Amino acid sequence: MLAYGPGMGRRQTLVQLTDQLLAALDQQAAATGRSRSDLIREAIERYLAELGAGEVDRRITEGYRRRPQTSDAWAEALARESIAAEPW
Repeated sequence: MLAYGPGMGRRQTLVQLTDQLLAALDQQAAATGRSRSDLIREAIERYLAELGAGEVDRRITEGYRRRPQTSDAWAEALARESIAAEPW
């Protein structure tokens, strides 16, 4: 999450919400002792972080499409030995 403190500029914006969403937001704010603004900021930050994570996943997938993983007998043998050596 982003941290806010002295020197961190903020700008005010208007967000229109349905009555149902606003009631749920107010209920959560009361239950957690946080402000509407704080909860909305957190929700936006989480949403944007998920988008960023999705972009990373997309790029990894695209990389494997461009260069498919090939079988590596040495790596597979070492992996099997490592798993067999585990004390479980």
